[in-house]
Amino acid sequence: MAAPAGKSIREGSAQKRSAILLAARALFLSDGFDRTSMDLVAAEAGVSKRTVYDYYGDKRTLLAAVVDHTVEALSTAVQRAIDENLVVVPNAAQLEHALVSFAESITVSAIGSSDYAALMRLLYTEATNLPETRSMAWNAEEPEDAVATRFAAFDRDGLLHAPDPRLAADHFVALTISPLTSSLGVVGAEVDEHRVIVEGVRAFLRAYRPF
Repeated sequence: MAAPAGKSIREGSAQKRSAILLAARALFLSDGFDRTSMDLVAAEAGVSKRTVYDYYGDKRTLLAAVVDHTVEALSTAVQRAIDENLVVVPNAAQLEHALVSFAESITVSAIGSSDYAALMRLLYTEATNLPETRSMAWNAEEPEDAVATRFAAFDRDGLLHAPDPRLAADHFVALTISPLTSSLGVVGAEVDEHRVIVEGVRAFLRAYRPF
């Protein structure tokens, strides 16, 4: 059952919308997309089935909203880490420490969060039924764009030589964050996160320090 043709999806109350998203995420993870009904989502969220349809239209749209909501939470965590670690860097001598602190903050607040774990499980569990969810999440470039904004400022201040800040942000993530995400869920994987981050930051700075 989908929303009637021509009827727009309601914005609704933020509290009910959040309750529906949390209920849907829990059920998609525990029962899978196919076995999760809108009736179950409504019961779990404590709202009527009509409310779920009015707010989200259909189950596919609801899954997309769950993914979007999780990506948004991760983006918020990244922005908080930027604000706490990369806004005030007075000189080049403190840049390495700031970048290491930023990357370590990301591993705790984002990668180590329940939101990140839920997103990964949703993407891989539902990739067969809804392959667009994978590209939907990875097309969200806000975190890297936010890092690029800071790298552009570092370039202007002479702390980095980053004529293409977005590319520099991609390189930074590849050297510091990606090695840690790739080891998640690997049986027997023992990773020294601090060492990976420190060596990744140093490799990044060797490439991007001013001439």
